[in-house]
Amino acid sequence: MARIVIFANGELNQPERLKASLHPTDRIFCADGGTLNALALNLTPEIIIGDLDSLPAEVVTRMESAGVAIQRHPANKDQTDLELALELAVAQQPDEILLVTALGGRLDQMLANILLLTRPGYAGPQLALIDGPQQAILLRDHGCLSLAGRPGDTLSVVPLTAKVTGVTLVGVQWPLTNATLSLGSTWSISNQFAANQVTVEIERGVALVVYIQKTLVT
Repeated sequence: MARIVIFANGELNQPERLKASLHPTDRIFCADGGTLNALALNLTPEIIIGDLDSLPAEVVTRMESAGVAIQRHPANKDQTDLELALELAVAQQPDEILLVTALGGRLDQMLANILLLTRPGYAGPQLALIDGPQQAILLRDHGCLSLAGRPGDTLSVVPLTAKVTGVTLVGVQWPLTNATLSLGSTWSISNQFAANQVTVEIERGVALVVYIQKTLVT
């Protein structure tokens, strides 16, 4: 099934880079004000989800006229617009869900957006986040990930559970074999690609794999 891309109401960094990472077959969902970020890339969403407090009424009217579905929620609710959008996307059972423009601005919102990925009910699709040159991909029990890059690119593995066991890193400057990472440890931060491909595996736990492309010097 086509990938679902969810635009959040965060900062739109390096829009051309973001647009280049999207696929023609991507389904575009927008969480409230994230609609403005999608429109800035000349993308028309399939659906807009939220209380619409961050979206001008004129834009809502224009989207409705364009045939965009609107799932409106009350302002007094127990979930953020992004969580509502992510729940809807997970229910579609895609292979992958990509969150974009989900960082920047308020620290509480940014942390909540990242930690949303860890909810057990979202374990079906691969969950990832892109922000400029940075990618973050969630790994759960028995997860394996292969990343293409260049020597010097940054790779970090951030444990999100008390322990992440069986951590193996191949193709990096400081490889690991069957290691255990503890929540709050910085041991696995700022590793580097030593080859054009890196493999990350874990046995148990939840970890966020962060890949940062090295800036090219021209």
